[in-house]
Amino acid sequence: MGILEKISEIEKEISRTQKNKATEYHLGLLKAKLAKYRAQLLEPSKSAGAKGEGFDVMKSGDARVALIGFPSVGKSTFLSLMTSTESEAASYEFTTLTCIPGVIEYKGANIQLLDLPGIIEGAAQGKGRGRQVIAVARTADVVIMMLDATKGDVQRELLEKELESVGIRLNRTKPNIYFKPKKGGGLSYNSTVPLTQCSEKLVQLILHEYKIFNAEVLFREDCTPDEFIDVIVGNRVYMPCLYVYNKVDQISIEEVDRLAHRPHSVVISCGMKLNLDYLLETLWEYLALICIYTKKRGERPDFNDAIIMRRGASVEHVCHSIHRTLASQFKYALVWVSKTKLSQTSSPLTISHCFSYGASGSDLCAFIKYKKKKFPRLNSLLCFLGV
Repeated sequence: MGILEKISEIEKEISRTQKNKATEYHLGLLKAKLAKYRAQLLEPSKSAGAKGEGFDVMKSGDARVALIGFPSVGKSTFLSLMTSTESEAASYEFTTLTCIPGVIEYKGANIQLLDLPGIIEGAAQGKGRGRQVIAVARTADVVIMMLDATKGDVQRELLEKELESVGIRLNRTKPNIYFKPKKGGGLSYNSTVPLTQCSEKLVQLILHEYKIFNAEVLFREDCTPDEFIDVIVGNRVYMPCLYVYNKVDQISIEEVDRLAHRPHSVVISCGMKLNLDYLLETLWEYLALICIYTKKRGERPDFNDAIIMRRGASVEHVCHSIHRTLASQFKYALVWVSKTKLSQTSSPLTISHCFSYGASGSDLCAFIKYKKKKFPRLNSLLCFLGV
């Protein structure tokens, strides 16, 4: 029996088994076996063969966004509208056969947008070169799932299932579980919160399935057996996903309103160019990017050339982005924070204080001062302005 047959048998067994107290250990063991077989399925084949053309392209710009979806949902049209790259679009399926990159220029940032070939049901098992498509999606900062609004929720459920089976967790955070294998000493099991879904016996059974008999396990939140398996495997990718419903001009206004109010969802129409501006604003929020502008002495800030950083970046991160030796020559900074007790302060803060302040992208202004002799071309002040 091959791996695909084993996976199919386990999935059927899970669907047949009722969920109650008596079957929770059996279900946990089945889920551990299922995750193990899926991991084996994703491993590259060791047999020598002709190497095909890969889909991955060199990462460039300030962020990477992967555009995935079923064939003929408007991915190529969306790429052509948002970037200067022309992607072939036609009325038949599988028009795009390889990865086509484009660049979205927004608020001074260059966002790389990847138009991936359409995937089909069973892509996680390799159908339609689905593995290559999903492998590229794992390297993105945000996934845009392009959906056909006329098909309802069928496409969304199928795509979520395919991405879930290959270890991509959409709009979820990593479980707060401390796990560390040991060489001896048995299993050390503790929790800081009451657990309602995982018991010590269930944790032990799951670990034994992975041939782990000595480990430290600490639950800091009430997690499910699936989340604990994800921590054991360790190769899961947690990323934000934006569900974009295209072709809303072909459905009723009531259906548009229902789709627009779903979490993490945006409705657009590429054919009529509707709601594309709002999609860009939402994508900017999901990427968690901020703009940092430079300001020369005695002059207004230069809003034409921005330094793009991630939200939560410290002043030290900005120093490294400008020059690798700037942080070691850093002297002090002046920080203005609005709507807090530090509002409109002009007293210099120490390097430890300044490096601890993160750029929030909304109201933090930080000024860095350094020696003119060391950096004659960079003799300016950095101004953090959330835009």
